[in-house]
Amino acid sequence: MLKTITALFIFSITALALACGGSGTPAGRPIKSGPAGNDLTATLSSADGVLRNGKQDFTLTFADKAGKPVDVGAVALNFFMPAMGSMAAMNDPATFTTTGTPGVYAGKVDLQMAGEWQAQITYDGPRAKVRRR
Repeated sequence: MLKTITALFIFSITALALACGGSGTPAGRPIKSGPAGNDLTATLSSADGVLRNGKQDFTLTFADKAGKPVDVGAVALNFFMPAMGSMAAMNDPATFTTTGTPGVYAGKVDLQMAGEWQAQITYDGPRAKVRRR
């Protein structure tokens, strides 16, 4: 039986408002990578390597130290922007579908505005066991 652990990492993403959209198919141009716990790296990618305000597609990939995609089970991603002045904090959750490659997830999100967003990623599955040294 698998133990459940939630790995959370936050990294900043600058969303540039060049156009309202960017809804092309996700491809392999990285936007940002960061450690995701359990010796894994998570990478956000899009067709042009940029997140924009509005609806868009992207890819979230979990890889081991060798760069091989690793299935992590169920994933969730919330784009978060803290409150600034009189503007309330914003949360824009992404939705995911699996792809033909384990460890690579196709995502969709509708970012409310341009600016610096934090990506809060969680996963729960086969790689969620904690290794202790």
